[in-house]
Formats: sequence, structure tokens, C-alpha cells
Amino acid sequence: MYSSNFLKAVFGVLAASAIAFGQPSTYEIDTAHSSAQFSVRHLMISNVKGEFSKVTGTILYDPKNLSASKIDAVIDANTISTRDAKRDEHLKSADFFETAKYPTLQFKSQEFKRTNGKLQIKGALTIHGVTKDVVLDVDGPTPEIKDPWALTRVGATATTKINRKDWGLTFNSVLETGGVAIGDEVLITLDIEATKKTGTTNVSKAAR
Repeated sequence: MYSSNFLKAVFGVLAASAIAFGQPSTYEIDTAHSSAQFSVRHLMISNVKGEFSKVTGTILYDPKNLSASKIDAVIDANTISTRDAKRDEHLKSADFFETAKYPTLQFKSQEFKRTNGKLQIKGALTIHGVTKDVVLDVDGPTPEIKDPWALTRVGATATTKINRKDWGLTFNSVLETGGVAIGDEVLITLDIEATKKTGTTNVSKAAR
């Protein structure tokens, strides 16, 4: 049987966590532990996957007042990787992202809401200088945790599907057997880890 002191300690921790999680908080996206991934059909028979490894930005999350919540995230287009150097250079060229002219992608939220118990975020997604609205389906956010460096962290995964042509990414080639080399639909997955802003200097990423 558990002692009364043990039970009091457990309930105390749970209560403190619930109170903290219920408060509006501002977080900074942890670039070292976040990424933006994508998947697109190739030759109509398989999927090619890639990622942008540098995601920065801030998140204001108020679980009790979702209308006050907001996200501003920026993706460095030059960090694109599909595990093929030549393909990555082509994707950076004027045929696709044209990173010399448009070095970043950006997402700015417009609305947070819950649908059937799941969090959705509507916002403006800017790619290749074109801005259009998308809706992110969110898994999370997780409860806050304390890491070994006394930083408070949360995590979430968000997904959406877009038609790349809507953002001016129209390059393609026709196959001899019919069809095209690159699909139009792109599945985007954002894996985000963020640290709560406290007004103090964060531990260097090298230590983490």
C-alpha cells in the first residue's frame, strides 16, 4: 500500500503540472530538435521524402483561450535535403524554390481551434514568394517537461497537404509511358520541439 505522504507528493506534482499546462506560455522553436519534412510522388510509383533542417520561430499557446494563441515559424529553404546532392541543388534552383531569391518559407497562424477533440491551426503559408492559407492538423502539444538543463519543453507534430502548383512550383516532365515525373500533391509534416521563454539565457545547443 502506498503511504499517504507518497500519494500527496504524486497528486501535488500532477496538480502543479496541470496548473502550468493551463497557463498561456511563449515558446521558442528549438532548431536542433525540429524539422519540416515533405513527401511527393516520384514517377507515379514511389514517394520521395526530404526535409528542411532549420526551423525557427515563436509559439504563443493559451489552451484556455485558443483565439489568443499564435505561431510564427520560418524555414530556411537552403537547408533542404533529399539525400541526393544533385537533386537538392536542382530544388534550390529557379525550377523549384529559387532559394537565391526566396531564401525562406514561412507560416503565420490565423486561427487555433479544436475539431472533434483535435487541434487545428489555420494560417498563411508562404513558399516561393506566394502566400496561401492552409490548415495544419496537430498531434499535441505534449505536456510540458523539464529537461536536464532546467529548460521547460513541449513537442508537437503537424501535418497538411498542399498542391505545389498553387505556390508556383510547376516544373515537371512527361514520361514516355504517360504520366509525369513529379506529383502535384505534397504531404508536409512539421516535427516541432520548443522551449519555454523565461527571460533567461538558454543553455547552449552544443551542450544538448
